[in-house]
Amino acid sequence: MDLHAKYPALHDLRQRARRRIPHFVWEYLDSGTGSEATTARNRSKLDEVRLMPSILHGEITPDLSARLFGQTLPLPVGIAPLGMSGLIWPGAEQLLAGAAAQLGMPYALSTVATQTPSDLQGVVGEHAWFQMYPPRDPDIRADMLARARNAGFGTLVLTVDVPVASRRERQVRSGLTTPPKLTPRLLAQIARCPTWATGIARRGMPRMKLIDHYAGNLSGLSSTAHAGYLLRTAPDWEYLRWLRDAWDGPMIVKGVLDAGDVPRLEDEGIDAIWVSNHAGRQFDAAPATIEALPAIRAATSKPVILDGGIETGLDILRAIALGADYVMMGRPWHYALGALGAKGPAHLHDILSLDLRANMGQLGLSNLSEAPRRLISAPEVSPPAATPSRFTA
Repeated sequence: MDLHAKYPALHDLRQRARRRIPHFVWEYLDSGTGSEATTARNRSKLDEVRLMPSILHGEITPDLSARLFGQTLPLPVGIAPLGMSGLIWPGAEQLLAGAAAQLGMPYALSTVATQTPSDLQGVVGEHAWFQMYPPRDPDIRADMLARARNAGFGTLVLTVDVPVASRRERQVRSGLTTPPKLTPRLLAQIARCPTWATGIARRGMPRMKLIDHYAGNLSGLSSTAHAGYLLRTAPDWEYLRWLRDAWDGPMIVKGVLDAGDVPRLEDEGIDAIWVSNHAGRQFDAAPATIEALPAIRAATSKPVILDGGIETGLDILRAIALGADYVMMGRPWHYALGALGAKGPAHLHDILSLDLRANMGQLGLSNLSEAPRRLISAPEVSPPAATPSRFTA
């Protein structure tokens, strides 16, 4: 089957994945928080970024490679961390880590994945990142870092935009609990997705194995929270300093939207800034990441990574034109798995590569570093007004 003829775009993969993944799982993957305004804003603000086509530039063979942490990567996009990947598609962590290793992309494993770092030892490639939700206990922190390092994860990602649990209303309405309870309603949904159901039956119901290792028998959790929330803390600058001292490789802070935070992050020795609003899953009044990007780019000489609404090669070019060095995607790789199983990630990689080449050809770009010169329009960001609070006496 010619996959490009049947599934030429991410939209096609998403539509097929929705049919093959049970509804309660789909709602976990696809939903944001609140009215999902931030999720929509990510998309609409990307569409406001316009680039000027070029004419009479002759034949071009675009170079799609990007530089990050002193290494040349074949494509400017990697696989962002997504919790409970193995619930979304059976064996997702191994499939994504293996695809990333084969394709030369970064793969970021979530603390709340269904596999531990050691489960992926020998599967991950040289660009393996471990994303940490910050444990409160320093002994757990140290052990978690050691486990990641020993399994071949060389880059640490600290997520800082989840100080408290979010309310993902679509997810609640779907009937998903943590851990999942297979009610008749959910079982009926599973029965309509035999490939997913067979894979889960073969592997067992997914659980957060790394968290379970530390959690033991915990109580006090709501049905929509998980043990990770009892282990986590809301990190502060002192926590960041401890982590920087404890980790001997590149360290990224994920969840930065305010350029005012960047100088201090640099002072603390952070190696890259990840502009993210958690794909609209945490706070529904956040700016789009593409809106926040230019000010953050202007505030640092460190690598800047961006996620949030990226769907196409053109979106990647939009982000690079506004100052991103690298782009990460989370949901799209899981749409690809849901649509095509193990073949999905490589096919999405092909889609993004073809789209990058086509759009770079239209713009007359021989390499990605030339993208900013074709920028003609970016989202406007209004500075905050210094008005007195009505709550101030």
